[in-house]
Amino acid sequence: MSCQPRIEMGKSKTTKFKRPQFNAVGLPVNAVKEDEDQGDCCPAAELLEKLQSPSADVREFACASISRVVQQSQTIPGFLQRDAVRRLGPMLLDNSVAVRETATGALRNLSACGGQEVCEDMVKHDVMTPLTALLRECCAGFDSAGVAMKEQNNAAENVANQAVNLLWNLCESSSPALSVFNKSGLLDVVVQCLERHPHNTELAISAAHCLHTVTEDNPELLHSMNAAVLGTLENVLLSSEPTMAHTLLRTLAAGTLWNMKGSLPAARQAQTLNALVATLSQCLDFDAGVLIPELRQAEEVHHSSAPPATGVDDQAAAEEIAEEQMDEEEEPKMRKRGKAAKVDNDFSDLLPRGKEELREATALLTAQQTSLEIIVNMCCSDDPSDDEWEEESSSDESDMGPDGLCDGVSNLMSPLCLSAEVQGALINHNIPEKVLRKTGFPRQEAIDVCHHNSSWRGLTKRMRRVQSRALTCLHSILSTMDAESLGGAAALQEAAQHLSSLVFGPAEIPKDEEFLEAVISAMRSLLQMIASKNIPQCMTPQQLMSLSEAATCCEVVSVRVNAVAILGITGSTLAKEKGSAETLQMIGNALLQVATKDANLVVNGEALDALFDVFADGEEAETAAKNIHLLPALKALQPVFKAKIRKEGRGKYSPQELCVLDNIKINLRRFICYLEKGVKK
Repeated sequence: MSCQPRIEMGKSKTTKFKRPQFNAVGLPVNAVKEDEDQGDCCPAAELLEKLQSPSADVREFACASISRVVQQSQTIPGFLQRDAVRRLGPMLLDNSVAVRETATGALRNLSACGGQEVCEDMVKHDVMTPLTALLRECCAGFDSAGVAMKEQNNAAENVANQAVNLLWNLCESSSPALSVFNKSGLLDVVVQCLERHPHNTELAISAAHCLHTVTEDNPELLHSMNAAVLGTLENVLLSSEPTMAHTLLRTLAAGTLWNMKGSLPAARQAQTLNALVATLSQCLDFDAGVLIPELRQAEEVHHSSAPPATGVDDQAAAEEIAEEQMDEEEEPKMRKRGKAAKVDNDFSDLLPRGKEELREATALLTAQQTSLEIIVNMCCSDDPSDDEWEEESSSDESDMGPDGLCDGVSNLMSPLCLSAEVQGALINHNIPEKVLRKTGFPRQEAIDVCHHNSSWRGLTKRMRRVQSRALTCLHSILSTMDAESLGGAAALQEAAQHLSSLVFGPAEIPKDEEFLEAVISAMRSLLQMIASKNIPQCMTPQQLMSLSEAATCCEVVSVRVNAVAILGITGSTLAKEKGSAETLQMIGNALLQVATKDANLVVNGEALDALFDVFADGEEAETAAKNIHLLPALKALQPVFKAKIRKEGRGKYSPQELCVLDNIKINLRRFICYLEKGVKK
């Protein structure tokens, strides 16, 4: 996934990592210059009126202006109210190639900055019809044997690049658009754009992003796959160009092949799987912390030896737009057990042509992020839901409520399973080791290089995102592989020390929610595995409490859920050791606080589940339970917990979550009975 704005954005789905989606428009230099001269505040009505001008230059100016203005999302309603989509649509087939390109760029930015609602509205206004016709015309222009003029071919490819990015956005955010894609034969058109990779890497990357998106969870399209499509993807996968742009291209091809694995001929599945995992492995071999300073130095040498350039103001303007967008855009996310639906932004194609080194650095980080996301998806099961809180709670389905709430949900409680072929490929290419290496903080030298140059500053966030994706990927690997496959006790302890250093090494626990969510989920999986093998834990009581306190302040529910789970895992291990009562009291009090005061029932339930584990057995646990008055505290909590499930549950929580909450409610009653028997002894 490059990450792009295209200007871009992704559909909100709760399965797996989604392609980023935003594509920014690459405005022709003269269009940017004209727009700068005219000012940025042209009203929507005036710009839309200019689309009807008999002058191609005026129409081009209007489209270029709209492209820039809609990047400020607050301006979008004004354009939509004036029927901008219907009025821009015919411009895609304008007699002027320049108008086609800028009009497509305007719609591309509108789709990106407007999000899912605007994309769906664009499809309702039938933008797919002229877009499909435009793409077909562009592709026919690629192979015009009678046209020897390279410039005309470039023009067709430039328009196609904008069109593919618009198509990518629409298919990511609109099911009807994806349906049109499936039925209109657009697969072959996008594959033609991908085939341009020896001559036009930028267009090929846009096409690869689009394919990576449309092949995910799209069985209807997979029926259309044929040997020609497969051959094109394999040619890209096996290409050997050393640039980071081609590394990104190969990574996207690998992701697409994984998405369409069910369509691969049986005789080629093993070979293809090995090739795509090898591609991901090679991508992760690059050290961005070393390469980014080298690329920045190369840029300085390049600029110091280059003659003075024309259009500097235009480059600065385009760079400024890209930087503002990269700095301001945030990534909303929703995660479930290593899977994520996300919205991602990448404005790399807004960068001026003179920024080749920066483009390479951006492509590298995008490729590594994409590789990690593909590995997460490879590790994910196909269950309809596999929230780890649901899976790892103390479920006893025989005690489920009489309302049938849990019918058909038993598969949620089973552990994830990784096929032997996939696991073997990941192990053979040292993927777990390489993923662990990527979980470290970005090198300070690379951070400094980016910080001291405004156009490179956006890479800092990208480096941190790669780290977070690596942590999420590690969590998925730990959830699907056994301890022996990961190197045994010594390797697990080393990994635990490493994760602890990420959390506790800085002066205070990092507060970045994306990082915290990723690292704490990985830590939970690792500590669970360590506990199951009776390997000594590595976290001190003080670290446990500081982690719990930091998590309590976090708004992300999964962070709080995983924090109390870690307390439970560690506490249940300590309960077997002599002299641990004091630490168990500390853990028990923290869990009671969460069970009583957290506003989210899922977090309350996880805290209760952890209490059951910590105080289930042993003299130390019994002593600690008496000292913190656990029995009367749980008796007081029981009716409150039941009432909250009854009053809030059905409106706020999913059937699967309610199923687990009902189970915990039953286990709470049983646990109180268990404690009462201990008191009577």
